[in-house]
Amino acid sequence: MSAPEITAEQVLQTFHHDAPHLFLGAAFVAVGLVAGGFAAIRRKHDPLLIYFSLFAVLYGMRLWIQADLLALAVRGSAFYLRLRVGINYVVPVPAFLFLNASGLMTQVGRWAGYALVVVGTALGTATFVLGPRPWFDLVNNVTVIVALSVLAVQFMRRAGGDRDFVVIRRGLLVFASAALVDNIVGLFVRPPKIEPYGFAVLLASLGYVVARRTLLRDQPLGQIQKELEVARRIQLSILPAEFPASASFRVAARYVPMTSVAGDFYDFIVADDNSAGLLIADVSGHGVPAALIASMVKLAATSQRANAANPSGLLSGMNAALYGNTQDQFVTAAYVHLDSQARELRYSAAGHPPMLLLRDGKVSEVAENGLILAAFDFATYSTAAHRLEPGDRLLLYTDGIVEASSAAGEFFGQEALGALFRQTAGIAPSDAADRIISTVQQWAASQDDDLTVLVCDYVGNRATA
Repeated sequence: MSAPEITAEQVLQTFHHDAPHLFLGAAFVAVGLVAGGFAAIRRKHDPLLIYFSLFAVLYGMRLWIQADLLALAVRGSAFYLRLRVGINYVVPVPAFLFLNASGLMTQVGRWAGYALVVVGTALGTATFVLGPRPWFDLVNNVTVIVALSVLAVQFMRRAGGDRDFVVIRRGLLVFASAALVDNIVGLFVRPPKIEPYGFAVLLASLGYVVARRTLLRDQPLGQIQKELEVARRIQLSILPAEFPASASFRVAARYVPMTSVAGDFYDFIVADDNSAGLLIADVSGHGVPAALIASMVKLAATSQRANAANPSGLLSGMNAALYGNTQDQFVTAAYVHLDSQARELRYSAAGHPPMLLLRDGKVSEVAENGLILAAFDFATYSTAAHRLEPGDRLLLYTDGIVEASSAAGEFFGQEALGALFRQTAGIAPSDAADRIISTVQQWAASQDDDLTVLVCDYVGNRATA
């Protein structure tokens, strides 16, 4: 026999009866979605926001699913019947997870909450699989009554507490009172459904706590970001802006840190018409610790200006100054001294990638490596001397250039850098440095290290604009 036809008057009466709960359900879902969206925008795991969002959305959906108006529209649907009953059992789960994540629950309260989660999850799963059973409601009502009573007693017995605890306690007591009335009455007759109004009070208290804790958590982060920005400006201030005008040399430097502050460093130890002393260094690690060590490298290099024409002596002096003062971090470095009058370059390095020399369209490596700086007090260094010809172009760089990794996991590599460097012949050092950096950035799937290059042209003794 078919179901009796639904009249417009029935629909209207049902709507008027359900209207307050439909409005509250929409409001709860909206609040939950906003909280969930905010958690996603922040791009970091925040349990309070996530559980608050789930609790609000599930509770709001329950009000809509259990509305008599929807029941009229889907009469006879077995799935709807299971959903209507099953959602009752799972709604308390994110509520407990929220309270547990807030750190406001006692050990006894946690055990009561765990029991509520286990029972609710089991009953919800059984309902969706087997369908509703009368004794499921009985078990759920008893479990909720016991769990809410334990939580209420624990919150009442806990003296004092911070502002968040007081606010949640008041909201929880209002909600628990309303829920207890509905669940106790529900053991005998259909409950009056005053619980949603208690939930509105609880949701407001939970929302206040979530907002307050999120703001308090973000304040230190904002302060840290401001301090990092100051540190970034300080670090940039220790790097020379540009190589002074010189009749013999043209130098361009590019520095792209992986984070706000970094461990790459370069300096012009000497810079005049007849000589240039170019230093590049790379501190192990990243971030603030590496940046602090880079500042120490600056001081160590400055203290060795008397050895500017003696690369091995300069690195030995820097190693002596840094050893024992870098908290187990080490430094690779390379230093080249160019003498236009003697037409000679003198080069020494400490565990650093080889310098590249571009001459007459051919690229060759200049290498004279010793041990890394700051790691061994017995480290010694030697100097390699080479003829310097007008038109020579030199490239100093940190390992972030050759170790840049593509999406396929392939390094940019020494060979590709040499080919790229060869292609820069005929363009200005600044353009050459830009091309190297941009090519590496396009190759890399992400920037996993600092990128620094120094490009130096020896133009001879002829002055150019």
